[in-house]
Amino acid sequence: MSTETAEARPDGLSPSQTVGPFFHYGLTPGAAYGHVPVSVDGQVAAPGTPSEPIVLTGRVVDGAGDPVPDAMLEIWQADSDGRYAHPDDGRPRASNSFTGFGRSDTTAEGVYRFTTIKPGRVPGPGGREQAPHVLVAVFGRGMLKQLFTRIYFDDEASNAEDPILALVPAGRRPTLIARRDGDTFTLDIRLQGGDETVFFDV
Repeated sequence: MSTETAEARPDGLSPSQTVGPFFHYGLTPGAAYGHVPVSVDGQVAAPGTPSEPIVLTGRVVDGAGDPVPDAMLEIWQADSDGRYAHPDDGRPRASNSFTGFGRSDTTAEGVYRFTTIKPGRVPGPGGREQAPHVLVAVFGRGMLKQLFTRIYFDDEASNAEDPILALVPAGRRPTLIARRDGDTFTLDIRLQGGDETVFFDV
């Protein structure tokens, strides 16, 4: 906090300060994002949703590798047939209850966690199919705008054909690919530093 007195400051100026983040307003049960109900506890797919159930987890860390305990992640994904719960998709879906959209805060250790299903391949630029992936928005303190990235899966041979992943230098692609262990896929998101996650300008 500034030690300046009110008399020492020019008229009309106040000490600078950082406000927020206030992400819990976006983690209110029963909230909606446009036409889509929001899962705010990381539970994106209910038990019994068609497709392979998976857990998607990892840590959000800063440039020093320290956990970011007050971040929020949003994910958006297709279902197992590669269809989105959005009017622009227009194709019938296997489950009308699966929205593919959810939010998770991070714990004191910086851990996020989503319970969802493995997505299918979706159309990409020029009609080329993209590999299964999850779209991610990262909100955190000191960030005026959210960061956008993707999570791919290390057991998908179609990663080699993905037109978006092909735009990323080969040495940087591992920052987007989650590792499988049973039904859990793990990917840490690093906001800065030498192993910074690849973020997209959208």
